[in-house]
Amino acid sequence: MKINLSNIKKTKFYLDKNECVGIPTETVYGLAANAYSRNATSKIFKLKKRPKKNPLIVHYCDLKTLKKDCEINNNFIRLYKKFCPGPITFVLKIKNNSKISNNVTNKKKSLAIRFPRHPSTRHLLKLLKYPLAAPSANISTKISPVSKEDVIDEFGKKIKFVLNGGRSNVGLESTIISLIGRPKILRLGGVEISKINKVLKTKLKFNNKKKKIISPGQGRIHYSPGIPIRLNVEKSKIDEAFILIKKRKNSDKNFYYLSKNKNLKEAAKNLYKTLRMIKRKKFKSIAVEKIPNIGFGEAINDRLIRASKF
Repeated sequence: MKINLSNIKKTKFYLDKNECVGIPTETVYGLAANAYSRNATSKIFKLKKRPKKNPLIVHYCDLKTLKKDCEINNNFIRLYKKFCPGPITFVLKIKNNSKISNNVTNKKKSLAIRFPRHPSTRHLLKLLKYPLAAPSANISTKISPVSKEDVIDEFGKKIKFVLNGGRSNVGLESTIISLIGRPKILRLGGVEISKINKVLKTKLKFNNKKKKIISPGQGRIHYSPGIPIRLNVEKSKIDEAFILIKKRKNSDKNFYYLSKNKNLKEAAKNLYKTLRMIKRKKFKSIAVEKIPNIGFGEAINDRLIRASKF
């Protein structure tokens, strides 16, 4: 999708007035506001009905702007060179003189940051004099949006503008890694752990049994369509939607394929779109066939487990 300079300037106009807007990224659409403004970032929490204890990810255009707010280290530089811009978020130490609002960090001494790959949002960031706090543009705990229409479905006229960037091509949120002290994976997402391990020459694993919320995406309940979900199912009930990742010989109107050939990257891209479609069709429950717990499958299963605890 081509960059629309007129719409980017319109987005900037609202952001400069401390309003919240929807922006496209390669992962999911974000609800963005000036990360230096307490007034603007407060609106994010209010619109999303998001707990104040849940910090926000801040989006930067380059290293120069990041260095004003965060301390960087060798592990960060290695991962930055390999994956940025892209679907990876880093938790770094925040500088004492940073202008980042306390709303964003929940008064912590760390900050979750990333460099989005979507060309429209990168162009927007280069025009701004501040970075953007931008969690997913959905009501807290609900399905993340992967299109402009999804954002409008969530908020309607409650936000001033949504910058259209087409459908998100990753479809899952960014992987989050803490680089304060020993590296730790805090959330599974758009970059597979195996690729991070290769760069850092280590053997990191994801542990979802965290007690303290030190970054976004660590809530027990999240990504939910608001109806019951049964996992690892071989056969669905008559009245429930059935999510599949491999083509079956028989066909039914309640079948929804994330992929037809067990392509886990394709399945991840289609997950939120499919959950939202099923919700619109007013099914009362969802069954999901077993998804291999490797690569992107691990991230898909993480999302589905949390979604099933609504």
